[in-house]
Amino acid sequence: MATTPPSPPPPALAAAAGAHNVFVYGSLMADEVVRTILKRVPPAAPALLPNYHRFNIKGRIYPAILPVESKRVAGRVITGVTDEELQLLDAFEDVEYTRTRVEISLTDASEKMLADAYVWSDAEDPNLYGEWDFEEWKKLHMKDFLAMTNGFMHELEQPESKTRVETYESFMQQHEQPAPRTQVEG
Repeated sequence: MATTPPSPPPPALAAAAGAHNVFVYGSLMADEVVRTILKRVPPAAPALLPNYHRFNIKGRIYPAILPVESKRVAGRVITGVTDEELQLLDAFEDVEYTRTRVEISLTDASEKMLADAYVWSDAEDPNLYGEWDFEEWKKLHMKDFLAMTNGFMHELEQPESKTRVETYESFMQQHEQPAPRTQVEG
């Protein structure tokens, strides 16, 4: 008598097997950024986070989320994230964010699941405003953000590495400075 192979577990159960689900809503929605950090692109699906809002942050090109009643954030859930990869994401998100367990719903199904999300640590931050736009970010900032992320990952391998916030700030300062003018002797 032939037996059929067992079907793979649904995504919600896959997390119980030692892997993590991570809800992403900003730069980590870009596969290129995820690949730079994790050295791979884990499976992902469109998802919604209810009762949160995605804000712009004055002076930053990446967003923040905070709980806001009756709002929702469209993003993606990355599945199968290992413990080591979750540590890399924690280092990338740095002290500006707190990893928080949230309930999300998959956009393509009515399935709800638990995931980790990086929530802005300062709920009273006066620099939060409006609504951050992923498509606009891709057009205007993704190239520079990828360069900064590559620099951060290189820095992370060094014995005296800088935090992601320090890497971001020094990168942005270098790119905002006008090029030094050279004098031409005549």
